[in-house]
Amino acid sequence: QDGLKRSLGDLRRQLAWVERLDVTLGPVAAIADDTSAGPGEGHSASQKEAVDPENDFQREMSFYRQAQAAVLEALPRLHKLQVPTRRPDDYFAEMAKSDQQMQKIRQKLKSKQEAMEKSEKAKQLRAMRKYGKKVQTEILQKRQKEKKSMLNAVKKYQKGLSDKLDFLDEEQTSSQGNKKGSGGQRVKKGPNAKRRYKNQKFGFGGKKKGSKWNTKESFDDVSGFQAKVAHSKGPRKGGKKALNKRPGKRARQKMKSRAR
Repeated sequence: QDGLKRSLGDLRRQLAWVERLDVTLGPVAAIADDTSAGPGEGHSASQKEAVDPENDFQREMSFYRQAQAAVLEALPRLHKLQVPTRRPDDYFAEMAKSDQQMQKIRQKLKSKQEAMEKSEKAKQLRAMRKYGKKVQTEILQKRQKEKKSMLNAVKKYQKGLSDKLDFLDEEQTSSQGNKKGSGGQRVKKGPNAKRRYKNQKFGFGGKKKGSKWNTKESFDDVSGFQAKVAHSKGPRKGGKKALNKRPGKRARQKMKSRAR
């Protein structure tokens, strides 16, 4: 202990306070937010409070109050010595943390934000899937219920317990509604772009001559009708032979026996 005191005496320099600007405080002072308090008021109201080092808020608040107490004690002394305490406009100071460390912090915050956004999107997607499954199950249950009610109505009608045929009317109206909807879609569809371009370029072809169209006179005229030709019982037009018919079973057996 004596040696440490001698070393401390050798290191200590007897300089004025304005050259040293050191402020040594005792325990952390519980200073009020009112900065108009005097330099000694904070120390008089100081109380020894146990600070939990694991609690970030308490730890940072203790640092803040200790710095505030030091400022309240040092400022009046500087004003008394006529030392300016305002920072000039062209004052530059180094940051406590380097640019590399701040870049790492930014990247970490960015990755954390992206992870939160991804988790939020995944949560929304799960909720949408859950809602879709719920709607699908409700539709299936509704269809099963309708089918069951229709089967029960059919059974009652078969057993003679009821003479109502309302279920058939409902089924027909639903099918007709589906057909009408599909037909309306076909009518609204119309020709495609390629067909419209060709119609615009070449026209619609005009009216045909109608040589193969039936008239009342041609429909009533049956003079050229031939029953044998119509039913394949005689030779066709142009001198062609009649169609070859397959021989019967007995004839085919005789042909096989002869071939042997």
